[in-house]
Amino acid sequence: MNAPALAQALRRHVERLAGEIGERNVFRPQALKAAEEYLTTTWKALGLTVERQTYLARGVACANLEVTLPGQTLQDVLLLGAHYDSVLGSPGADDNGSGVAVLLELARLLKPFALAKTVRLVAFVNEEPPFFFTSMQGSFKYAQRARARGDNIQLMLSLESMGYYCDTPGCQRYPPLLRFFYPSTGNFIGFVTCCKYRNQLKHLTQAFRAVCDFPLQPAAVFAWIPGVAWSDHLSFWRQGYPAIMVTDTALYRYPWYHRAEDTPDKLDYLRLAEVTYGLAKTLCRLAEVSS
Repeated sequence: MNAPALAQALRRHVERLAGEIGERNVFRPQALKAAEEYLTTTWKALGLTVERQTYLARGVACANLEVTLPGQTLQDVLLLGAHYDSVLGSPGADDNGSGVAVLLELARLLKPFALAKTVRLVAFVNEEPPFFFTSMQGSFKYAQRARARGDNIQLMLSLESMGYYCDTPGCQRYPPLLRFFYPSTGNFIGFVTCCKYRNQLKHLTQAFRAVCDFPLQPAAVFAWIPGVAWSDHLSFWRQGYPAIMVTDTALYRYPWYHRAEDTPDKLDYLRLAEVTYGLAKTLCRLAEVSS
């Protein structure tokens, strides 16, 4: 699949989720179920088995969805996750239709390869308020169960708001002080984690830059800085797993963050395709493709 074809595939996923289905959360349970069914159907069409982790949230049956690309060593796991719900009042194209679209296409891109390490791809439910920072968050449920059963997750990547890029100086904003260390144009993808996992960030950054020349800005900073912990990677930090957010920086770049205007027409699918290819190649290096 070439870059324009991948861009079109990513667009189709976002348009289905944020255009046709639209706002999807427990306050619109039929839409949330429609998104779940779309993801399941898409992965099953690739010949993948979809495992469901179900639970009730505000009386609504909700599910995390997981597919596994087994490696030669089943014990060593690289995990990719993206939440498929959207915030109340928003169709959620960038947040997080873009991350889910990348998750779906990474399954397609990685499936043909013989991996030494196992790769799991998980679509999380209920990342957005009122569940964020609570035990009812889908990724919290998943990470808690992973720790209880002793999963050796060597690295978790949280795919969060990845589709918006801008080239005008000053279009990229930051929390206090960080603006002195990073560019003012938002033409890059960010890898963000807390200080504890700076070595894993360095390794991931080196792997990405070895296979892709897309602009990248890594950051290992304090978790209390606004935005740094605002996605599913936080659930894995809480269970002691190294986790890194892959993001366009969301509210610090995207003018329509958590708004009704977060629609599919706002995203740059060609650049999102470049990032997706870069991540696929990076994961092949991290998972030690053997053939």
